Amino acid sequence: MAELSELDLQNLRHLIGGFSTTHCKMTAYASQATDPAVKQFFQKSAQSAMETKQQLMGFLQ
Repeated sequence: MAELSELDLQNLRHLIGGFSTTHCKMTAYASQATDPAVKQFFQKSAQSAMETKQQLMGFLQ
């Protein structure tokens, strides 16, 4: 794979941080939810955010 430019690295850092924040928020929302369907929605959203973050981090390896 070609080397990443400085702008690419900055964009990746921004995206990774955003998905990390999303994961934390969705996890917190899931822990507070009382409706099982809502809880499951937030849990799936948190998992999706973590998976996307990990995929993006793969570009840094």
